[in-house]
Amino acid sequence: MTRTPDVSRDAVDPNEPGSLPEALISYVYAVSRVGSAAEEAIASVIGLGGRSPHTVCAAGLAAVVSSVPEATFGTEGLTAQLEDLERLEVIARTHDAVVEAASRSTAVLPMRLATVYLDDTRVASMLEARSAELHGLLSWLEGHVELGVKVHVDPAAAASEQPGPQQPDSASQRPGQAYLRRRQAQRRGRQDAYRAAGAAASQIAERLTRLASARVSHRPQQGELASGAGENIANDAYLVPVRSEAEFRAAVAQANGEVPGVRLEVTGPWAPYSFVGAVATERQGRT
Repeated sequence: MTRTPDVSRDAVDPNEPGSLPEALISYVYAVSRVGSAAEEAIASVIGLGGRSPHTVCAAGLAAVVSSVPEATFGTEGLTAQLEDLERLEVIARTHDAVVEAASRSTAVLPMRLATVYLDDTRVASMLEARSAELHGLLSWLEGHVELGVKVHVDPAAAASEQPGPQQPDSASQRPGQAYLRRRQAQRRGRQDAYRAAGAAASQIAERLTRLASARVSHRPQQGELASGAGENIANDAYLVPVRSEAEFRAAVAQANGEVPGVRLEVTGPWAPYSFVGAVATERQGRT
């Protein structure tokens, strides 16, 4: 069963002769189960197109949907928006805000950015066609949150804690020799710091994986995406049971500072974007 919003009053001015209704299509943010708290949670959120999201229900599932203008969210319009960094940021932030609102009190499957169907009937057909898969994913994700753990290394700080090799008496060295030896020692110190940080990151990941149901490794963040001091050398997402979240955070806090120059950052909880995408990719690889 689908619930299609009444958009005629917004789309048509009856006092203007010859006006035509604005063509609308359906933008899908996430999927949850019928009867969950998702519909109530999204009531106060403004979605894309400036309209409040609604739900489309079929096969015991509820898709969180916005009716958006076809002119800007159809194939050509959407491509143009995604190529405009400012518009892309607006779409991404709005998409994330709706998904996060829906996920606060129930398990949801976040859909990929820019998932669009011609109408709510097509959305309902998708739910029916993929009902077994979507119910299975929801069952797996229920009672879990996604937490991110980033490992940063400051080579200078780490190297300063490393014991350096014993150097010859500087008085017996020529100035050029002393300079080269210092440079070599600095280079060895940085290399040792990176090796120690990499080993620490692997040990930390192994320890945290025991407290999680799944783990996905993302590409380390660089440039403007990186946060805080140091270089991001590991950027992992963990699917953590809600009952273990406090223990997981305590384990991250305990590991912080164990290795000189290595800093851990935990983020979240988030909707499980990393794990819905990982499962979909794995399944596609087997077909």
